[in-house]
Amino acid sequence: MNIFVIMKRTFDTEEKITLQQGRIDDSGAEFIINPYDEYAIEEALVLRDEHGGEVTVVTVGEEEAEKELRTALAMGADKAVLIDAEELDDRDQFTTASLLAAYLREQSFDIILGGNVAVDGGSGQVGPRVAELLAIPQVTTITKIDIQERAATIVRDVEGDEETIAVSLPVLVTAQQGLNEPRYPSLPGIMKAKKKPLDVLDLDDLELEEEDVAAKTETIDIFLPPEKQAGRLLEGEPEAQVKELVALLKSEAKVI
Repeated sequence: MNIFVIMKRTFDTEEKITLQQGRIDDSGAEFIINPYDEYAIEEALVLRDEHGGEVTVVTVGEEEAEKELRTALAMGADKAVLIDAEELDDRDQFTTASLLAAYLREQSFDIILGGNVAVDGGSGQVGPRVAELLAIPQVTTITKIDIQERAATIVRDVEGDEETIAVSLPVLVTAQQGLNEPRYPSLPGIMKAKKKPLDVLDLDDLELEEEDVAAKTETIDIFLPPEKQAGRLLEGEPEAQVKELVALLKSEAKVI
């Protein structure tokens, strides 16, 4: 079984985001594999161990993303591919999906996995866009998958409930929290990762021009959410507190 995982390098979830001149300042920030993509990598490894084959992890980014790809290899992936997009000034979900699809079209794949969303952007667009460009079925927010021969039975999260879907391969799925518990890279895995193949491709390798993958959207402004105001402690008898609370919800919070 040929399994591909589309991965993104994101800010560590513990990082405090700062802005400089209207742009996110990532100098000195720690980066990690997008947490939802870790679920995708883990499930890919489970499927490979069950059905045989190999797992290839692919990302769009710059040279720094090799660190996260090596982490994926240390987890157990067989191969890694970096699509170097450094020469592109502006990138959006269309750009990323177009680059990934251009690479994947030339591959033989049975299943493609990715995270449901990236914790830095949260759009959840890249996976579905890749499936659309490849003209294959897609199932998002999955919490369970079982593959028998050339078909998959998938359970997906739908706003607190579940939906079970049967779909033929090839298919693209995006992983939701609860699908599995991602493993940590072991020391032997880290050592083996240094010798595993990591290919770097650019636009020329994919036979693309900049205009083929130019961003379709423009970021107008980036700003931080307003700081939370300090809470207020209500005093007095319970009945008086309830009356004051209702009055504050009407006059200040304006939620009722």
